[in-house]
Parts: sequence; structure tokens; C-alpha cells
Amino acid sequence: MMPLTMAKAGETVTIRRITGKDEVRQHLAELGFVVDSDVTVVNQIAGNLIVQVKDSRVALNQGMANRIMV
Repeated sequence: MMPLTMAKAGETVTIRRITGKDEVRQHLAELGFVVDSDVTVVNQIAGNLIVQVKDSRVALNQGMANRIMV
């Protein structure tokens, strides 16, 4: 497993685990980041990510992206 920040632009990965406090995990789940779902990294700028989750594009800062293990 590796954090989502290690994925390259254009790569599709499957979420294996989400770490952090319950509030953080709940917030990410509401955005569509749930275990066994696929996400595609659209772009990466200075550690921050734009990812495609289901039919939405979401921007994540590096701290949040590091909590998502793929």
C-alpha cells in the first residue's frame, strides 16, 4: 500500500484504506472516497491532487491525499 500522493497523473487506483480521525474519514466518504472504489489522478501540483471520483472531480490537499491508501 502507498498513499494516494504517490500515484502518477492519469493513473487509476483502487482505495484500500482511509486513515485519520472519524470526522476526516466521514468527510472523505461523503465526497465518494470509500474502500474498494476506483479513483483516477487527473493532475498533481506541488503535492496537491485533482482526482476523478465516480462522476466528479475533487481537489485534495497533500495532507488529505496522504490519508488515502491505495
